[in-house]
Amino acid sequence: MTTRLLSALTPFLSRVVCLLVMALLLPVTAQAAPDVTADASMQRGTQAFQRGAFGEALAQWKQAADLYKGAGNRPLQIEALVLSAQASMELGHSKQALQSLELALAVANQSRQALAEASVLGHLGRTYLTLRQLTEAFEYLHRASALAHTQDSAPLKAAVLNDLGILSALRQQDKEALEAFQGSIDSSQQAKLPLLAATARTNAARSLLRIGQPANSRVLLDGALDVLRDLPASRPKALGLIGIAVAYQRLLPLLPQEHDPLVLRTAGVLQEAITIAEHQGDKRTLSYALGYQGYLYETEYRLDDALQLTRRALFAAQSVDAPESLYRWQWQLGRQLAVTGQVDAAITSYRHATATLHPIRAEVAKASSEGAVVDQETVKPLFFELADLLLRRASLTDEATAVERDLLAARDAIEAYKTAELRDYFNDECVDALRSRLTLLDKLAPDTAVIYPVLFATRLELLMSLPSGLKRVSVPVSADRVTHEIRSFRRLVEKRTSREYLPHAQQLYDWLIRPLEPELSHRQISTLVFVPDSALRTIPLAALHDGTSFLIAKFALAMTPGITLTDPRPLNREKLRFLAAGLTKSVQGFPSLPHVAEEVASIEQFYPSDRLLNNAFHTQRLEDELRDGRYGALHIATHGKFSTNADESYLLTFDGKLTMPTLDRLIGLFRFRQEPLELLTLSACQTGIGDDRAALGLAGVALKAGARSALATLWFINDEASATLITEFYRQLQNPSLSKAVALQRAQVRLLRDHVYEHPAYWSPFLLLNNWL
Repeated sequence: MTTRLLSALTPFLSRVVCLLVMALLLPVTAQAAPDVTADASMQRGTQAFQRGAFGEALAQWKQAADLYKGAGNRPLQIEALVLSAQASMELGHSKQALQSLELALAVANQSRQALAEASVLGHLGRTYLTLRQLTEAFEYLHRASALAHTQDSAPLKAAVLNDLGILSALRQQDKEALEAFQGSIDSSQQAKLPLLAATARTNAARSLLRIGQPANSRVLLDGALDVLRDLPASRPKALGLIGIAVAYQRLLPLLPQEHDPLVLRTAGVLQEAITIAEHQGDKRTLSYALGYQGYLYETEYRLDDALQLTRRALFAAQSVDAPESLYRWQWQLGRQLAVTGQVDAAITSYRHATATLHPIRAEVAKASSEGAVVDQETVKPLFFELADLLLRRASLTDEATAVERDLLAARDAIEAYKTAELRDYFNDECVDALRSRLTLLDKLAPDTAVIYPVLFATRLELLMSLPSGLKRVSVPVSADRVTHEIRSFRRLVEKRTSREYLPHAQQLYDWLIRPLEPELSHRQISTLVFVPDSALRTIPLAALHDGTSFLIAKFALAMTPGITLTDPRPLNREKLRFLAAGLTKSVQGFPSLPHVAEEVASIEQFYPSDRLLNNAFHTQRLEDELRDGRYGALHIATHGKFSTNADESYLLTFDGKLTMPTLDRLIGLFRFRQEPLELLTLSACQTGIGDDRAALGLAGVALKAGARSALATLWFINDEASATLITEFYRQLQNPSLSKAVALQRAQVRLLRDHVYEHPAYWSPFLLLNNWL
């Protein structure tokens, strides 16, 4: 948890403050007489929201919206819809929130009320910002900003500038973020909105911290605290205090000379938030204040106090059914118990945290008081710390049954994270739907092993799933050293005129494969399926070297994001009709790919197929063909890129770029068919060096489409070499006795044995993803 616990309360506080600001703007234009019943519902909703009863607030505000609509009071109908959207977001119901805001925008447009329209646009931008859909957030926030300046509304400008600052921070544009936050502070002061001014100051302080200015950050936080302390007690004030305390705590390691007074100040600010929350009966906010204070004392090694506060935070979250905070304190309690040596109790608490998190995972980033602003891996430590504890416990016993149980549980924790990670990458829940439809791979083939390389701070753990059960090997090498070796290997293996990659290929083999060789040899394993994490996803494992030969010469290889996400059925060759699409010509400044024609011709030689080449390959035509539903395989040979952000990944078409959301929509047509897409081949694509999450795009596109397998490349390679390998792969795939992994192995080995293409830069970047059968 550590730095994740110190992630941003501030965006949520911004939403609360801006909610109040926007609400102030809307009734000003009301023309119709107020409805007493509707007004009472609005007031009851506000009271419920202030004490954290979001479900009750939502019900009251939805009722008020209906009543205002019936009375013809559009301005107050808009306000009620905006407020109900906020309550929906706090409950994690993002789709419902967006629906309410879109309806509010339609009503505002009908009313021709520019200020109301700007307010709703700001809320839409903020909602997309919370969901980390930055393209949509940028569009709505800039539309709101333009209207705010046209209307010369200082409150609206202050709110929107604060959100634009958060948007810039998410994009790591620190200078722009600071300018926006300063503009928000100025407009807030002009509009006499001290709470929003304090929020913008806190956000600006966090940006200064990111660019290495802790002293200036401290000055801004002190100023924000002075502003808040002059305000009457309220939920937004308590949340503002928590946000400042969290930021103070991030300063502690950076201002060692101020450590003791800063700890006292942080504890005092959190105690003030606790007092306000208790007085207001706001158990949700109380949970956060207690939990963060428990974390503060944990970092100060006051573990008895930390445990007491964390248990109080946990109880407060349970009492108001707040799973979005409850899992954090269950996680924190587990970590604190582990430090005190109570391993069994710690594992139990970690398991409670993962169980609490599971049903809400799709909405955690959208739920009430958190929502990571910069950190992509918010919950990864939860699953990996649990796996670490289980592995540690397995080391402490000689009882075979207990060891096997803990090893299986450790593997399951890693699998659970893999599902959550892929879901987050694509920002939707289809991964869960896919997982629910799959039949679990209960038993591996006798010649297959699944390997989970798990990087911990001080060691590498290799979990190997065999037909006979799980095996574990611990390698004493740090995660930093392994990652450094991976980065060097990836950088050098692409250099076709050099063998500089070889020492790195051999070192990685010694860590990842050699410790498993005795068992692999004893079991006569011929296929290795890797479930890699982090940097390991960016390298071609086929090019690891034992000092005599490459790994691909000894084993067929495949990669999968997780076994629980892999459809275990073998290839259905009888229904394998291809749609082959691609570019041979130079378009949009990209070089020509003349040998793509050979790839397409090879498909037509071996399988029933149709083609879309050059000017026939555009988005609408591709959609028309896929809607036909005749195809079991899709081959796309074109320039493409997968990056950290799915929205920035694309495939080149003749008339434009096919983004991942668009591709998902198109090949998602297969998702609900009885017979899913058997194979998706993406030829001539690339991922960035060091871009660990980009490889999720490679596997994830296939998963989202419901494809059982994908064949893709880590980097752009020689066009002729690609055509040769792809052709051989499809030739081998005709043999019903061969798996896809073996077909690819034979194709890669053919290039390896060709003196023209023997360098791994030509053949190793081809990856078989997901189903390998």
